Amino acid sequence: MAEYFFASCPRGLENLLEQELIRIGASFAKKAAGGVLFGGTWPLVYHANLESRLASRILWRVATGTYRNEHDVYALAYDIDWSQYFTEKRTLRRDLTATNSPLTSLAFATLRIKDAICDRFRAQGKPRPSIDKHCPDVRVFAYLTDNEIIFYLDTSGEALFKRNYRKHSEQAPLRENLAAGLLMLSGWQPGTVLLDPFCGSGTIAIEAALMAANIAPGLNRAFAFQKLNHYDGAAWQRCKQKARDAVCPYDGNTTIFVGDFANDAVARAQNYAQAAHVADRIQFNAQDVNSWQAPSAQGIWLCNPPYGHRLEDQQSLARLYPLLGTTLKQRFASWYAWFFTADKQLPKGLGLKPEQRIPLFNGALDCRLYGFKMIQGAMRRQVKSQQSDTQ
Repeated sequence: MAEYFFASCPRGLENLLEQELIRIGASFAKKAAGGVLFGGTWPLVYHANLESRLASRILWRVATGTYRNEHDVYALAYDIDWSQYFTEKRTLRRDLTATNSPLTSLAFATLRIKDAICDRFRAQGKPRPSIDKHCPDVRVFAYLTDNEIIFYLDTSGEALFKRNYRKHSEQAPLRENLAAGLLMLSGWQPGTVLLDPFCGSGTIAIEAALMAANIAPGLNRAFAFQKLNHYDGAAWQRCKQKARDAVCPYDGNTTIFVGDFANDAVARAQNYAQAAHVADRIQFNAQDVNSWQAPSAQGIWLCNPPYGHRLEDQQSLARLYPLLGTTLKQRFASWYAWFFTADKQLPKGLGLKPEQRIPLFNGALDCRLYGFKMIQGAMRRQVKSQQSDTQ
């Protein structure tokens, strides 16, 4: 029997995620704000969590209804036979989000959903599940519109961008699924030379190497669906084994190059690449961005440079950008250069006119992916005719 799911993703990647879910096996997929609605049989849950490079979380829709007040929310949650999905031995967390909801207190509505779930278990003569806000076995999500509530069960657990190779959190990191999306939007394909001269923790390069190796992004982590009653351990092991068998061996031809001026950043990126089992596919260099020579006649330059939120950072970038534009024009002719940034002044600073500017979000941060086709001698910026980027 077909089931209905919702896959969330960074805003701006909905089109790519829709296409990806169809490739994975969804019977239908329809993009929505911040994600994609899709359908399929229960085993699709295994494949989507294991194989999606773009989704942040896969939610299983278990019930819908209309409401007017908190009493209706409680009644709708109570009507669901939660014991068919998980046992009372599982720890529980509930989350609620809303768009244009008339309720005065979403916190109170969330509490009423918890009460309804626990009361339903007790009405069946069973102990109530324990609540665990930090590391629960099961997460119930509810989404409210102006008059409708949708109940979901989380099948992912930890967010899917956590591939389990980055062990420490850095300040303002680029999430793994967003990095994968940037690679897809840039047109990069395995075998094409890739350069990231602002590698930071190496996320773009590692995601590229995982794609080149055809390593499923969820191959080395656990998922919330393993705690649900519908879990079929044998089917899951077959799914994982199929993914393992599909991994491509390294042919020794290095096409992914990364660097950073900070030695500790390069060392950290190498450590994460080793944890992801792709370090041999990446060449790491500790060097200034303007010292790079093109490693091939053609390729993709893709980077997430500093944004310059502090005044001293803005001043530093104002000095960096013109030098960087000169480096691209003089040494990277026939390349395509992509910059992911929240700094709308980047094209002007580089002295280059972007062929593409794609709106994206890094969390709540409004960003652009700028694409520049590098043609030697033909990319000098026409200052008078250049329109400022007001997007």
